[in-house]
Amino acid sequence: MKISVVVPVYNAEEYVSQAVESALQFEEVYEVILIEDKSPDNALQVCQKLAEQYDRVKLYQHPDKGNHGAGASRNLGIEKSTGDFVAFLDADDYYLPNRFDAERELFAESKVDGVYGALGVHYYSEKAKEQYYPLFGDRLTTVYKKHSPKDVFLGQIHMLGSFGLFSIDTLTVRREPLMKKMKTLFRTNLRLHQDSEFLFRLSYYLDLYPGILDKSIAMRGVHENNRITQVDSKKIKPSSTRVLFWKEINSWAAGEEAMPDNVKRHINRMYRSFQIANAPTVKKWGMILKYLIVDYKSIRSGLYNINFRDDLF
Repeated sequence: MKISVVVPVYNAEEYVSQAVESALQFEEVYEVILIEDKSPDNALQVCQKLAEQYDRVKLYQHPDKGNHGAGASRNLGIEKSTGDFVAFLDADDYYLPNRFDAERELFAESKVDGVYGALGVHYYSEKAKEQYYPLFGDRLTTVYKKHSPKDVFLGQIHMLGSFGLFSIDTLTVRREPLMKKMKTLFRTNLRLHQDSEFLFRLSYYLDLYPGILDKSIAMRGVHENNRITQVDSKKIKPSSTRVLFWKEINSWAAGEEAMPDNVKRHINRMYRSFQIANAPTVKKWGMILKYLIVDYKSIRSGLYNINFRDDLF
């Protein structure tokens, strides 16, 4: 196995060395590709030192040396990768020693396009733990049981009940089918949730298999400056980011001719539900009334998938 690990780097000078070294512990890691995204801190200088120190570390910036976001940075990393497999790692996260244990066995089968596993949580400071422990606790981000590849997409779009989640940090995918079957890689117009949107589409096109689901294979690093924790802690209203996320999924699904109509309708319900959630109060009630009259079954199904107290009002 030759694995290219893609690491987007932004404002992570304190953490990126640990991330890189956690990937370099594996013989299978052929290269670690750092995409420095015009960080406001000294991350570029740290990345330059890492590239000088380790032969397997390659450093790139965007052609204009500007800031383009995590999605565009991952896309550039995939483009620059030369391994047979691609894995991902955020610059403030890190791999554990068992990261590729399941992959070594599963990728012996050519039918396996990708493998996913469980993500743990690590608090970088007591302040971060105090602030975000109620949100993350010590729980695994994982899929709750082993599903066949055909069910992974349906599970992620909430059509299989309690499916769970898996993180981009725990995904390893064959590069060839990734490039062949995915017309678009990461959406560059989404500031948040690019990884979740990518995983939704990826699981539709590729056969993704469960690896280690009951133990962490990588760790989410939680600190005060995480972008996603600002959303999850309600500093940014989650519905305002999720409506854009579901808009992208809905637009993609509508143009996918082979997708069953019932799946398209379910995705559209989710999108409309978050449209309602993000609307001003007066307009919100008007939209709810409209859909209860003209499409009660559909909108009820969608609304049950969001949190009324936190997301709807």
